[in-house]
Amino acid sequence: MINAAHVLLYTNNAEADRNFLRDVLQFPSVDAGHGWLIFKMPPSEVAVHPTEGEPFAEMYLMCDDLHATIADLAAKNVACGEVTTERWGLRTTIALPSGARVGLYQPTHPTAYDL
Repeated sequence: MINAAHVLLYTNNAEADRNFLRDVLQFPSVDAGHGWLIFKMPPSEVAVHPTEGEPFAEMYLMCDDLHATIADLAAKNVACGEVTTERWGLRTTIALPSGARVGLYQPTHPTAYDL
């Protein structure tokens, strides 16, 4: 039986992004060997959306209060993108040290992670 999901982030500065996940977002981790950190993620859910173009995947972190989370991240010198209101919630992005961006949103729809 499937009991977890493993998310991969491909980056041109893995060490800096790992440090960010560990030190700034404070995700607990295990060392899989030689400093290769694997992080425990918060509860998650998966949504499948149709697309007219090439298939792709995205990762969004979720929070209960987007504006409070942005303020907490700003206090740690983390830049977030513009906040937009979607029919499904408020969203922004978090800039990783590598320059990659990860989505962050406050859902206004029912969530599955508490099931």
